[in-house]
Amino acid sequence: MSQFLQQTINGLTLGSLYGLIAIGYTMVYGILGMINFAHGEIYMMGAFVSLTAFTILAAAGITSLPLALLLVLLVSVIFTAGYGWAVERVAYRPLRGSTRLAPLIAAIGASIFLQNAVQLLQGARIKQLPPMLPGGFEFFGSGAASVRVSHVQLLIVAATAVMLAGFTWMISRTAFGRQQRACEQDADMTRMLGINVDRTISMTFMIGAGMAGVAGMLVTLYYGVIDFYIGFLAGIKAFTAAVLGGIGSLPGAMLGGLLIGLIEAFYAGYFSAEYKDVAVFAILILVLVFRPSGLLGRPEVEKV
Repeated sequence: MSQFLQQTINGLTLGSLYGLIAIGYTMVYGILGMINFAHGEIYMMGAFVSLTAFTILAAAGITSLPLALLLVLLVSVIFTAGYGWAVERVAYRPLRGSTRLAPLIAAIGASIFLQNAVQLLQGARIKQLPPMLPGGFEFFGSGAASVRVSHVQLLIVAATAVMLAGFTWMISRTAFGRQQRACEQDADMTRMLGINVDRTISMTFMIGAGMAGVAGMLVTLYYGVIDFYIGFLAGIKAFTAAVLGGIGSLPGAMLGGLLIGLIEAFYAGYFSAEYKDVAVFAILILVLVFRPSGLLGRPEVEKV
């Protein structure tokens, strides 16, 4: 029983990280109908920016942990939002009127560029961060048979819940959310009504990239090790989460992320860690066979 509860906690923590990254995918797809394959590398940039910011704050003598976390969070969000804006302006906006294949190739090119830029600037070696939030809580005894919840895991789950609630409120209740939904339904008609569609799309890219930056900071705190290649696999898993939950659905992206995190944790705990990715994609194939639009997605209606 303790192993089941421990793997559930580990899976929810990992799934929360996947869900944060998947929200960026689903927001861009919802407004443009295209996948931003540079999103995983933006998450990786957020991790490196966070590590650099922690190092600078430590050198500056800032020892207050809440203040350090807040400053690193702001720096990571600002930098990654800027990268998201640049990717939209360089890779997507000039090709928006072309075929869907052109911006897809441009996004893949931006992904390769960011990955290699970080490798050249930071080096190919693994970067490490000392534990920032040590300790946690133990339940059902002590030692190997206990169930442990670390402070970092609590922070990840709490931050994910707060951000999901905030973005759900933004999209459903604010004027910017209404502009996003209008652009998703009909960008040409939205432009005729006086809404700046280009600014709305840029802001959507920036918000999604900021979410990836938060995930990058949290994964740095959680694992303590990062390299320039972490964005590729995490991006693929987050994209899978968005498809599993229903691409274009905000709750679906989070649900898909949580399911993938739980599948990985249980398969690694009870079977084999080497083949946990196989289990994830097998479940994805089964879901798409019986529900092609995903768990919470709606069938796409073609406009004529």
